[in-house]
Amino acid sequence: IRHPAIFKCQMELGNVLFRGLIPAREREIAILRIGWLCGAPYEFGQHVNIAKRVGLATEDVERAIAGSRAPGWTRHEAAILRGVEELLADQSISDATWAVLAESWDEPLLIEYTVMVGQYVATAFVQNALRVRMTSDNPGLSNR
Repeated sequence: IRHPAIFKCQMELGNVLFRGLIPAREREIAILRIGWLCGAPYEFGQHVNIAKRVGLATEDVERAIAGSRAPGWTRHEAAILRGVEELLADQSISDATWAVLAESWDEPLLIEYTVMVGQYVATAFVQNALRVRMTSDNPGLSNR
């Protein structure tokens, strides 16, 4: 921890989001997609482990890598992944994707989702730029 004040703030927001309103499965498929699209080995590998603890299977991890168009997602899950893809590509979410998300999520969940995506993108950028070292229990982008 080389910058305690920033680390503390980042961890506080991360903890709020981790225990937030978004169901764990939905949170983790979004974070897996973020980690994959950002080429963030530490984040992706860590969240494969977390995703498995909350019930995702290896097949779910593979589908998160493939993205929103992969067969097998519910309409809502595909929209979660598509929202990540759109935010990273366009820095916004299309009206069509918002409409699908809003079928299942209320306003606080929609707000939390956009903050969560931003938080994990920022984490991926920082980890990548600072070349965060991998740990023995985290095989990075090869983790399944």
